This record gives sequence, C-alpha cells and structure tokens, in this order.
Amino acid sequence: MTAAPFPDRDTVAEKLSSLGDQDKAFLLLIMENPAQDDSLVEGLHRHLDGAAATRILNTLKLERLGEWLGTGAPPRLQIRLMEAARSSQHPAYTAFKAGLIRSGGLERAFPKSTV
Repeated sequence: MTAAPFPDRDTVAEKLSSLGDQDKAFLLLIMENPAQDDSLVEGLHRHLDGAAATRILNTLKLERLGEWLGTGAPPRLQIRLMEAARSSQHPAYTAFKAGLIRSGGLERAFPKSTV
C-alpha cells in the first residue's frame, strides 16, 4: 500500500481558497519542496475548478491569488502555474492568469534574451 501524498490536493485547495496568514505560510513551505509540486498544482486545479463551478465568481480574489503565487513561487513552478492558468478559458482561470501575469514571476524566472 502506497501512502497518500502530503499534503493532498484537497488540503492545498482549501488553503488556496482561504489564503490567510497561516495558509500562506503553509503554502510557502510546500513551494520550498520540489517533491510537493504535483500536490500544489493539483490543488490549484481543484481550487480553480471549484471557483469555476460557483454561481458568483470572485475574480478579484482569484487575481490576488495569481499575483501572490506568481510573486512567491520559485522559478521551477512558474511555467506550471502559467500552464494551469491557460488550461481553461473560463473567467475563473482568466482572472487567475491576469494576477499571475501582473506578478511578473514568469519574466523573473525566465528573462527575455537580449539577442
């Protein structure tokens, strides 16, 4: 029997939805460990899917989440975050992507060539 990964995607999605100070500290710890990247991305997808399914969409909160993740995530995660943001054209994903772009994390991780 294989152990379930910690944290699981439901826990990560819950932390992403509330995003309080303790949740941010928890998520920053997860982002430090490359072995937990899959759990973080799966939790992000779960959170964005949940936001897309709600009747009232809080785009400002999703933009702030994208900006916070783009600012705090290490370079190795920046492409995966952008892939998650571009995986749907739903307004929830679009709002997250807007915040992610505003953070400039992808540009910091992979600067444009001067050539």
